[in-house]
Amino acid sequence: MPSAPAGTLYRGREGMWSWVAHRVTGVMIFFFLLVHVLDTSLVRLSPETYNAIIGTYKNPVMGLAEAGLVAAIVFHAYNGIRLILVDFWAKGPKYHRVMLWIVVGLFVVTMAGFLPRHLMHVFGGE
Repeated sequence: MPSAPAGTLYRGREGMWSWVAHRVTGVMIFFFLLVHVLDTSLVRLSPETYNAIIGTYKNPVMGLAEAGLVAAIVFHAYNGIRLILVDFWAKGPKYHRVMLWIVVGLFVVTMAGFLPRHLMHVFGGE
């Protein structure tokens, strides 16, 4: 089995998985925005249809999907800042792993603050 070329950052390690997660969350956010624009545009065509579509969003499954959307946005934002630092800070490549663990920590703290309140709202615990 050939070894990885010298000097690469990723090759199946934290950086590669961060790269994959960044692309996946970006695609998820794109599709959310596409659906959001389409369902919001329905208000001009038929307010009754718009209200019916919005009514379908008020269930626990969509509440969990909203939590997933927030998780995608939070990770994508924090990891985007990390990527900017890796690209534009001279010491960025040297500290990319440390910065990834900082991103994971910030993600966990942010989601720990968001999820309990959101899930109480979704499942009627208010």
